[in-house]
Amino acid sequence: TYAALALLAAFFALPFAWLGSLALRTPSEVYLGAARFVPEDPTLGNFATILSDPAFLIYLWNGLKLSASGGALAVALAIPASYACSRIPFRGQGAIMIGLLAVQMISPLVILVPLYRWMTILDILNLDLSVIAVYGALGMPLAVWLLKVAFDAIPKELEEAASIDGASRRTILARITLPLARPGIASAFILTMVMNWSQFLIPFVLLERDSDWPISVAIFNFAGSTSASTTQLLAAACLIAVLPAVAVFVMLQRMIVSALIAGAVKG
Repeated sequence: TYAALALLAAFFALPFAWLGSLALRTPSEVYLGAARFVPEDPTLGNFATILSDPAFLIYLWNGLKLSASGGALAVALAIPASYACSRIPFRGQGAIMIGLLAVQMISPLVILVPLYRWMTILDILNLDLSVIAVYGALGMPLAVWLLKVAFDAIPKELEEAASIDGASRRTILARITLPLARPGIASAFILTMVMNWSQFLIPFVLLERDSDWPISVAIFNFAGSTSASTTQLLAAACLIAVLPAVAVFVMLQRMIVSALIAGAVKG
């Protein structure tokens, strides 16, 4: 098992290692390609050049703003839906949950053309609002599943006791259930935010102004105009764009996993 996992880890780590090798090279060493994996004269100047560019920092901020706002919207929409699926029995509940999972499997590429037309009709094209709304809609199914697991792990007896004391369902949700489900809410937000961070097609189609682009679109356009002499800068930019999502997931993986399996041993 560990040997198979080690091979899998190496498979996914190799692109990062290659990016790191390119990002640490001087322009002359880029031409050596794979002939020299470890740079002879490594330099951090490429990272300094990228981070000193005000436009790059704007792209990073745009990506963070859109990803976090879309994740927050997905969680806000998922809370009432997941609570209803966890606490209120109704006909077709299983089919609805499977339907949400099926929606999660739909590629954004399938809906981009009609989505573009609707955004044009509503006159919200080239606005952050349009991208945030789509991010929230795409992330909501995943958030519903994660939050339902979190709500299922909370004993119903706590809510029943509050109901006997006269608390309404809204009060119970706000003052009892949500505070106890904070790890699950945080996990849902982090996962949807990371998913939004890696989105490319949606902001590429819905945002036309350069100043509104997130880092994923900005790097794509930079890659289209790059040459061999700037490959090391492109590699440094890609590493800077990818590492925040990887770092957040690694640091919070225990909390995420615990939230995912919170209801696994219930009962």
